[in-house]
Amino acid sequence: MSKERALRRAAREAEAQKARVRRERAARRRDALNRLRPRLPRRGRSGRLPSGLTRAERAAITVGALAAVTFVWLLVDGVSTRIALTILIALSASMLFVLTVNRRT
Repeated sequence: MSKERALRRAAREAEAQKARVRRERAARRRDALNRLRPRLPRRGRSGRLPSGLTRAERAAITVGALAAVTFVWLLVDGVSTRIALTILIALSASMLFVLTVNRRT
């Protein structure tokens, strides 16, 4: 009985050793492939398509929209008109910049 258990244990240990060798070989192969693969600098990922806008273009969009909203609030008298024009600027600025700076097409 003890000889059978010893044989089964030896077979299990041999299988475990083979599996361990396979895992180590796969890990070395993965590491070698990762070293060969070119590295690109990672930017923050949001899970969506990249917008294609640089930081300077985003800053220009923000400054332009804020300037337009400032002029509206300084030059227009009615509060409801100011709010309506502010909403219009926000909607139209995003559409305008997607149409003019879009690089996906």
